[in-house]
Amino acid sequence: MIEFILLAVIILLSISIHEFSHAKAADILGDPTPRQAGRLTLNPIAHIDPLGLLAFLIIRIGWAKPVPINPYNFKNPNRGMMLTGLAGPASNLFLAWILAIILKNVPIRTDIWLMALQTGIFINLALMIFNLLPIPPLDGSRIYTQYLPYEWQINLERYGFFILIGILIFPPTQELLFLIINSIYRLLMF
Repeated sequence: MIEFILLAVIILLSISIHEFSHAKAADILGDPTPRQAGRLTLNPIAHIDPLGLLAFLIIRIGWAKPVPINPYNFKNPNRGMMLTGLAGPASNLFLAWILAIILKNVPIRTDIWLMALQTGIFINLALMIFNLLPIPPLDGSRIYTQYLPYEWQINLERYGFFILIGILIFPPTQELLFLIINSIYRLLMF
């Protein structure tokens, strides 16, 4: 039960920081849409999709409510979308890095704290890597797909969900994602 509660807290914190970062980046770049939608907050209630949280806790894959963004409010819509999309994964990397520093340098060594910090690092790295995939509705689609031909962008939007499911259930891509996550984890712990 303690592990389940701990996992829920880590996921809520990580997702809230991730989504807040998207909202803050959009706000800084001139889009008031996230602020108007009440998403410029660290309060998990504003960001959590109940079904997505339940999926996270049960099958370890879930989602949050997407932050509403209007790219036409940016001076440069492509650049604004790219930076806004990058803000969430960057926040997860930063949070994983901070947790790794704490794990390596703070002399608290109870099993529950070790597990919490290690889980927090892993979850944030997983959120970062997963969200960088260039498939809608993931953040990577905001970062990379603008450089693809328009027809490809339309097809990715149309079939992105199915491509994503395929990646998640195909063992070689699962192994590749875990290899990348574990490699970055080892670098942080070096």
